[in-house]
Amino acid sequence: MPIHQPQQRTDVHPDRTGVQQAEAALVEHYPRLVRLAYVVLPPALGRHRRVLAAHAVVQRALPAAGSRVRNPRVPGQSRRSGAPEGTEPAPEGVEPEQGPSGAAYGWMRLRVLRAALAHERRPRWWPGRLPAPAALRPAVPVVWGLRLFPRAGGVDELALDRALSAVPGAVRAAFALHLLEGLDESGARELLAGAAVADPADAVRRAARLGRPDRAGAQAMLRSGEFDPCTVQTRPSDLLRRRHRVRAVAVAAALCVVAGGLAVAVDEGTRPTDDDRNPAGTAAPALDPAGLLRTSAERWADTSRVDFTAWPARGGRRGDGELLGRALRAWSGPPGTVRVSTTPGTVAVPPAQPPRLLFAGEVDGAAVVLFHDGGVRVVRYAEPLSGSGAAALDFARTDDADVTTGAAVVVSRTGDSARFLLAPWIAGSTTRDLLAPNTPGQPLEVGRDGVTAPVPRPAAGGACDSWPVLQLRSSGRIVEKHAFLVTDLGDLAPAHLTYTPKPGRGAPARQPREATGTEALLAWARTACSLRTLSGSGVRAVNNWAFAEQKLPEGGSSAGWLCTRADTWRGPGRVLVQFLGPAASPTDPAAVVADRDDTALCSRFGQHVLAGTHWKAASGRWYVLAAGSRAVTRIEATGAVRGAAGGPPFAVRAPRDAAVELTASLRGGETLAAVR
Repeated sequence: MPIHQPQQRTDVHPDRTGVQQAEAALVEHYPRLVRLAYVVLPPALGRHRRVLAAHAVVQRALPAAGSRVRNPRVPGQSRRSGAPEGTEPAPEGVEPEQGPSGAAYGWMRLRVLRAALAHERRPRWWPGRLPAPAALRPAVPVVWGLRLFPRAGGVDELALDRALSAVPGAVRAAFALHLLEGLDESGARELLAGAAVADPADAVRRAARLGRPDRAGAQAMLRSGEFDPCTVQTRPSDLLRRRHRVRAVAVAAALCVVAGGLAVAVDEGTRPTDDDRNPAGTAAPALDPAGLLRTSAERWADTSRVDFTAWPARGGRRGDGELLGRALRAWSGPPGTVRVSTTPGTVAVPPAQPPRLLFAGEVDGAAVVLFHDGGVRVVRYAEPLSGSGAAALDFARTDDADVTTGAAVVVSRTGDSARFLLAPWIAGSTTRDLLAPNTPGQPLEVGRDGVTAPVPRPAAGGACDSWPVLQLRSSGRIVEKHAFLVTDLGDLAPAHLTYTPKPGRGAPARQPREATGTEALLAWARTACSLRTLSGSGVRAVNNWAFAEQKLPEGGSSAGWLCTRADTWRGPGRVLVQFLGPAASPTDPAAVVADRDDTALCSRFGQHVLAGTHWKAASGRWYVLAAGSRAVTRIEATGAVRGAAGGPPFAVRAPRDAAVELTASLRGGETLAAVR
């Protein structure tokens, strides 16, 4: 709902020339000034009150009719002032316009900045939290019966808003002046000083740390709909509370008349509501059980987006408004008695819009509610049905989920087992043990509401003698009829396991495939226990890439090389390079020879890999072994021993602890260092 700009006045009295210039600047740059005020105002006001306050600050910044603003002294006017929204800023070295329009805008910007910063300096009980002169004027704009809030952004915008709420208004102002107004550091310091900021230099320094390392991304987010109070969405205020207030006002008015005509003023537009008391500024409808989104039961079979948005609401208590209300209130502001957990990269802020209900029912002695929030998160609320146990609130990131990564969610964990809520497109489910690759899967019972029977969990410590996984099969109704493996790594969403086979002679590079074939299961049987190191790290999928095979010295037996890559929901990946030497058992664990975090190695953005290890032959002699991916044409060793091989595999005699540097040449002429 666009909020219209104030109409331009038409009075032309010569004494009002300065006022007309200021008003012209206000009308021309109204959205820009309101966005600046919105960013600087305290987020604790709540999004509704902050929208109204931003418009009020800008509209009240216009001087009185008799005022003059000819040639005002504007701090920062000699610096780059940034072009209006939607235009390119002035090139470096070009001074901004110094005419009346430019000066009037700079003067108006200073008045807006002063008024917005004054909000934070006023005590909480001050009327409207405005400076005294403005507080005495009528509260405009006024909105009755509606909650206004800017369009919701994604998880990155929420994170930026949260970061801005943690710093003082002066830092937010410096941040906005740089990214929205285009001021350099000296210009921002001068303008903040003119706005009566106590320490402008400190504010500018602290603002420079916000949005790092992607300042361009932060600028784009600051210019997005999340921070645009001129284009807003509307929802009704709490209707029941409003009726109670109307009745209370009527009773109070009658009492006041009897007592002597005392006046009672009720300003619905500025009175704090649940939205205003919420520090994250969440709109009330997002916390209303009646506003929850619910998908129809057959939507998944008739959509091109097969993910959590296609899940129907299931469970025996999906119509229990009291349970859903408690879950939403706990999400909005968890009390100290609620245990909160988040996977890495997941924000725990309240929902900006009504979330989607996935499940509400009773599982293992607890009432459990699952929500899906805007394509970004799955949220689980659980409260005990009896006893004095604490409620729990769990957040997991699930953006860009698909048929496999959106196929199941942990609904309950008790002891050494877990129950899963399966996606509606799952047509078959079994359990199997990765450490028993030759044992067929066992059927898994699934209830009518999609909740599975208890499934054993991988042991977090001690001996690694089994690794349970789910083998799921999707329905032919979505033309994705295939089986795939997922495993519980401690997060709400299980991780999808895949396998990339060894490269063929002259064949193009292989692509990851489902880890249900014999070769894939044998590889996972030797590497499953390494998944322990990934527990609780927000892993989306794990792929075993068999990137090389080589003949070993002294006997000619073969060894394999695997790159195990774990991709997280937030983006960064972790790589374990594992050496599969000769083994007496198909489940003997592989040797981890390299471990690297936050890398693109072994993905489609890092298709070349080189690794090495020390290996002891049956004769007792030690060797340095190395292998590279299919594009490696030569491997060379330097350091304690020297050697070279004209191909991906490499072996050279070396002492047990010899320090050796390995490098490789690629087919295109580039060089590659060994991963450590």
